[in-house]
Amino acid sequence: MKELIVRTISGLLYVAIIVFSMYTSHEWLMLLFLILAGVTLTEFLRLVHLKSYLAYALLLIFMYFLSYDIFDENAIYLYLILTCFVNLFLLKDVLWTTKIPMFEKKKYITVIFYVISGFIFLTLIPFQQGDFFPKLIIGVFILIWSNDVMAYMVGKNFGKHKLIERISPNKTVEGFLGGIAGSMLAAFIIFKFTELYDLWVWICLALIASLFGTIGDLIQSKFKRQAGVKDSGSLMPGHGGLYDRLDSIMYASPFLYAFLLIVDYVS
Repeated sequence: MKELIVRTISGLLYVAIIVFSMYTSHEWLMLLFLILAGVTLTEFLRLVHLKSYLAYALLLIFMYFLSYDIFDENAIYLYLILTCFVNLFLLKDVLWTTKIPMFEKKKYITVIFYVISGFIFLTLIPFQQGDFFPKLIIGVFILIWSNDVMAYMVGKNFGKHKLIERISPNKTVEGFLGGIAGSMLAAFIIFKFTELYDLWVWICLALIASLFGTIGDLIQSKFKRQAGVKDSGSLMPGHGGLYDRLDSIMYASPFLYAFLLIVDYVS
């Protein structure tokens, strides 16, 4: 009970900061995600044993030129393609290799196309067809949170069949399916309270968020297992580090953004 209370309080504080920043201005949004990205990057660098000021410089450069003041939309599309390619290779490493190979060059590849890109596309999601829609990014966060909460509750109470035990012993097939159900229920509620997209779009976003969010969590679990640690950090009581809280959405964000691009293109 105590752990649940601590997790709830720290989680609500995190949600309050996100929502406040979403409804202020573009600058506040960028500042918030820059701070979150910086802390997450620090925790990731610690996990892969990389000490580099260059990684922080790359974060600032990419956030500015690919999100805040976009210098070329084609560069974003290229970055998106490369990011999805690298993320799928990380999935391959999780499923079919004992240990994710992290030699020095690959560490920088994962920094650019896994960690930094996750936040780049998070900040790009609310900008669709030249307009800023804060409700859209909040909706995406709600889909991820709904998946996480329902996966935890269903898995803890009804989970019997392990999902991928060698990577994450606590994840179950029942929890995974419960997470999808929770995310789809959230999609229906979001659709009722917003006028951004049709229901089928939110349902597809829920499925993408659940699938790739779970994959992101598994990838982070493997990084932690390789590093021999339980949590990526201790910044948020009851939650561990920021990387522990954002692993799902930062992995899913490029795929969510790509889907929204397709929807806007065909609509």
